[in-house]
Amino acid sequence: MSGGRRASAAGVALMLGGAGILLGVAAVPAQAAEVSYKTECIPPAASGLGPVEGTTKVEITAPATAKVGDEIQVVWKFVQAASKNPDLIVLPKDSVKPTGTLKASGAQTADIAMEGPQKNPEIPKGGDMVLSDMTGKVKLTTAGDVTLTPDAYTITAYSTDTKCTPQEAVPAAATIKVTAAEGGSTTSGGSTSGGTTTSGGTATGGDTGGTTSGGSTTSGGTTSGGTTSGGSTSGGNDGQTDFAGKTVTTSFACASPGPAKIDSSATINAKKNGGSYDLTVKTAKGVMNSPAPLPAGALKPSMVITVGGDDSGSLKVEGPANKDALNTGDPVSLGDMTGTYKPGADGKATLSPGDLTIVVTLSAGSNPITIPCKATKTAVSLELDVQKQAGGVSGATTSGSGSSSGSSSGSSSSSSGGGLAATGANDHGGLRALGFVAGTAILLGGAVFTFLPRRRVR
Repeated sequence: MSGGRRASAAGVALMLGGAGILLGVAAVPAQAAEVSYKTECIPPAASGLGPVEGTTKVEITAPATAKVGDEIQVVWKFVQAASKNPDLIVLPKDSVKPTGTLKASGAQTADIAMEGPQKNPEIPKGGDMVLSDMTGKVKLTTAGDVTLTPDAYTITAYSTDTKCTPQEAVPAAATIKVTAAEGGSTTSGGSTSGGTTTSGGTATGGDTGGTTSGGSTTSGGTTSGGTTSGGSTSGGNDGQTDFAGKTVTTSFACASPGPAKIDSSATINAKKNGGSYDLTVKTAKGVMNSPAPLPAGALKPSMVITVGGDDSGSLKVEGPANKDALNTGDPVSLGDMTGTYKPGADGKATLSPGDLTIVVTLSAGSNPITIPCKATKTAVSLELDVQKQAGGVSGATTSGSGSSSGSSSGSSSSSSGGGLAATGANDHGGLRALGFVAGTAILLGGAVFTFLPRRRVR
């Protein structure tokens, strides 16, 4: 009995040993190697920043050996990105996504598409950029040594891309010894799977829902409705004090990085106040969605009102900042904008919506960013019988409400590079930080807001 047990135990040991041998063959040992290389990063054009140079350090992990026909996975780990987060904004958790290209050469050539999830901790101002690990797959087709070398990569935040490319020969980070498949001829040539994506990749996923880089996805076209009561109302000599304008269709073309086009509507209402008129301008509600969290007070609109007819000139109306914080996907509406129209001539004056400006402040103490949007389609919303007042608008542009906070806040954004963090490179003793964050801060049109026509204001 005991001899049988010993025989069984020996058999089990042999089977386990054999399994161990088989497992040893299947579990191909991985290799990990770190390389560093000089990198030039091109910020978004709208950021106004020039190329940024720094050092990228990455670690590539890949199998040490494999066979022809195997599809292997490769991991790209960022040990150090080319810069720190500028002293401009805090990057929220899970707002940054990397993509890139890993070059295969030697026995087989291929561009291996690498992509990481949109996953990162909150990155403070001046903090180290923390990028997720990227992975990619390639099918091996030819026996021999296949070397893997990091190439270009792209950092996407709020759909704003910064593209980084090597500025020197990058050393190979890993070599895979590929042997012929057992029991047959090797398959030579062919195209490797996963190796046809363009350099930098397309930021397709993560938690952003597939918004492609740089694209402002303005859906829709015209805003519904357009026949609200009021028409071109005139008055002023019969004791009337309240004048309701008609809702008119508006379109705006925003400067980059704003959306290519915004379709909305606007209504100008007036209340007589002595010889002047207090104006209230309403725009369509929910004309855009927020694809990222925005704090209360982040978004402040203003608009130029064009004066025509017997009077001429323009004035500015301003609206309050958003009262409540916004979550990703929340509909965003611009607050009612107010200002004062003081006539500069006698007769009939017309008031039409003009250029729109959105000023954004992402966090307390950060530089405001101005997004100018030029009116490309508008119409007269209100007509008034007016009498000339001293200091009226005729032929001039006035502040309307007497506040210029919207325009002044934007001027500082174009020079915000002075607050960017140094990376230790050789740009006169301090390298300005990676421009994608500045692009992120400047965001906003198609990058942070997708304007969607909803409905007219009644």
